[in-house]
Amino acid sequence: MPIKHTNDEAFADDVLLNDKPVLVDFWAEWCGPCRKVAPILEEIYAEHSDKIDIVKLDTDANPHTAAQYGIVSIPTMNVYVKGQVVKTIIGAYPKPRLLKELQDFIG
Repeated sequence: MPIKHTNDEAFADDVLLNDKPVLVDFWAEWCGPCRKVAPILEEIYAEHSDKIDIVKLDTDANPHTAAQYGIVSIPTMNVYVKGQVVKTIIGAYPKPRLLKELQDFIG
């Protein structure tokens, strides 16, 4: 199952009202590190989709949501639980580091 892409209009339904923890990958097409981390997030989602949802938001196409959460550097990944940001990860990291960062939600 591929990672879902959301937008400004659907963000509340896809993320804030979700029953599971949601990792939102704030990214843009031109961002090299974003492209580097994308397949890692696909792997994590394939292995842990029962515990966490992963959603991508293109910051160029959806500036309202990116601005609302103060996204100034990408990739930024926010983890939301019950509509609240509970963790922020800035930068592209290898899979073992991302799994460690997400341990509280997938462990």
